[in-house]
Amino acid sequence: MPQVTSPCCGICELDPDSGLCTGCYRTLDEIACWCMADEAVRRAIREAADQRRQTAGDAAR
Repeated sequence: MPQVTSPCCGICELDPDSGLCTGCYRTLDEIACWCMADEAVRRAIREAADQRRQTAGDAAR
């Protein structure tokens, strides 16, 4: 299975209301643990971030 890539898109700013990065839709905890996370955890973070993006209506990114 291919390595899970980071959802980071270089827009690194936390929304004060939601606590999510406005670029990748990860929480600060998810961003902080990414480098140490195994592939299963990365996959779960990626799926959660993708779901948040879709819910927010920002599927273009």
